[in-house]
Amino acid sequence: MTACRCSARRTTRRPAAERVGADTVAVAGSGALGDHGLRRLAWSLEGLPVDLLVAPGLTDVAGPRVAIRPVDGVPLLQVDAPQFTGWRRVAKGAFDRVLASTTLLVLAVPLALVALAVRLTSSGPACYRQTRVGRGGRTFRIWKFRTMHVGADQIQHDMTHNDADGVLFKLRADPRVTRLGRVLRRWSIDELPQLWNVVCGDMSLVGPRPPVPAEVERYAEDVHRRLLVKPGLTGLWQVSGRSNLSWEECVRLDLRYVENWSVTLDIVIMARTITAVLRADGAY
Repeated sequence: MTACRCSARRTTRRPAAERVGADTVAVAGSGALGDHGLRRLAWSLEGLPVDLLVAPGLTDVAGPRVAIRPVDGVPLLQVDAPQFTGWRRVAKGAFDRVLASTTLLVLAVPLALVALAVRLTSSGPACYRQTRVGRGGRTFRIWKFRTMHVGADQIQHDMTHNDADGVLFKLRADPRVTRLGRVLRRWSIDELPQLWNVVCGDMSLVGPRPPVPAEVERYAEDVHRRLLVKPGLTGLWQVSGRSNLSWEECVRLDLRYVENWSVTLDIVIMARTITAVLRADGAY
């Protein structure tokens, strides 16, 4: 598709569209053109094999939630409310638990070997449990393979350097991480015990990143919308760069998921997770 982008200074686009051989003219924002300018643009394209597309000015709202609804002869955009309850939510929960249970059974032996390796390579338990905040602000205990030395979380307050921004704390070369822990983190193997959290109903396979209580205490008002759905084992931010992303971008991606989640979107994100894990971008 060859597109022609419009600006406020040029309202007659027939010569430009013909010159570049455009089959689509997209108006990213009609505010500068105004009603009269947009009308003249549509008139100038009459008789040409050119489609006119006008962005509705809505951000992070997926197409399935948007429909055209005529009111008194005027076409208006109807934006459906995001779905946080109902049969689709029940179907998502059932899908999560069945797939998580099956995956745990299939990976039982490899997970046991990883747990044994953690115990043999550093002192302490194989798994690490930490309090996280889930749907509706309810707390739960998350499961992960231990990748740090015992007591590492207690000395975080003494560390002044931070490679993340916002409310997150991340270090690219964290001295608290064990040698095996670096391998587990690079391939996201340390996250696999969270499948048990999915089976228990505390988490979903796909959703926003599960935050710690200290992060939630620093949330701005809008960011609390992340807690309207269960946190996920993977999500939009994980397949879009993980720790390489800024806090603002992480929030934007999480809120986009909250507003537009669907089982289809979950399947797409899980498929993209495989590629993201193999690339290991932002995994530290």
